[in-house]
Amino acid sequence: MAASFSRSPFTPLHRQNNCKFPPLDPIARVHISTTGTCSKRRCYIALAYVPNGNDENAKSRELQRSLEDFPSETLSKGPLSSTHLSNKLSDRSRLRVAYQGVHGAYSESAAEKAYPNCQAVPCEQFETAFEAVESWIVDRAVLPIENSLGGSIHRNYDLLLRHRLHIVGEVKFAVRHCLLANHGVKVEDLKRVLSHSQALAQCENTLTKLGLVREAVDDTAGAAKFIAFHKLKDVGAVASSAAASIYDLNILAQDIQDDSYNVTRFLMLAREPIIPGTDRPFKTSIVFSLEEGPGVLFKALAVFALRQINLTKVCCFFAMKLFSLCLAV
Repeated sequence: MAASFSRSPFTPLHRQNNCKFPPLDPIARVHISTTGTCSKRRCYIALAYVPNGNDENAKSRELQRSLEDFPSETLSKGPLSSTHLSNKLSDRSRLRVAYQGVHGAYSESAAEKAYPNCQAVPCEQFETAFEAVESWIVDRAVLPIENSLGGSIHRNYDLLLRHRLHIVGEVKFAVRHCLLANHGVKVEDLKRVLSHSQALAQCENTLTKLGLVREAVDDTAGAAKFIAFHKLKDVGAVASSAAASIYDLNILAQDIQDDSYNVTRFLMLAREPIIPGTDRPFKTSIVFSLEEGPGVLFKALAVFALRQINLTKVCCFFAMKLFSLCLAV
């Protein structure tokens, strides 16, 4: 049975949704050495990561030595992409925290809430943020894992297994969507609206009433930036009020999400794990697979029930026989 295990401070999300996991690449999982009894199959436990030799540390040191001249201001010109991951930032005066999106994204606000006074570093893709932490370009990453309306962010569950990072905390961020447009544009002038697919889904009722065609893009702030740069007169964007201020857009409507309780839970990721204490509750996340057979899921869940361990969330992907559990312990 393969498993991935990590802990984070417990700040539960009140609403839970069913979810599925995408196929995982079994060779991309992180092999972890751990104490205790295990079956003949390998265990993949993210909390007790012990590097196999010094190859990764040597690689990181070599990367740092070879890239001392990389200018720190490069990130201000746009999101960090995969082409930047072979470069090192020289300014280490503040904690660098990676997030997915461009300036004005909700993820940027979540990163600043998780790490006040940090230097938020935009990344083009979720995977870029993971790789930036692993490559020592940034110190932390703050990435979404679950939304109270839209459910789980499947891609990041997958990436947690593919990369050697650890959950060291979580932060909840209230998402308040706005309908944005260029100055002089009225609601009746709009024909289309751009935003991230989750944001569009969270505002489905409002956008349907307005009769707008929805088009999904990589992130909410990116949509705002696009319509501002191209000075579009018949296209709006669903994004934050911060994005409206940054890109000089007009707010046509505020709080257009279908439910007033719209909260995204973000994970705080680091290269090194934390050791859970007893002074406060922690959340434990486990991902594991089971052999085919009658009652295998029942037997796995019984292990927790018999020990009075409360499960706050269970996600199953039966095609791969993969399960994700969140425990309140």
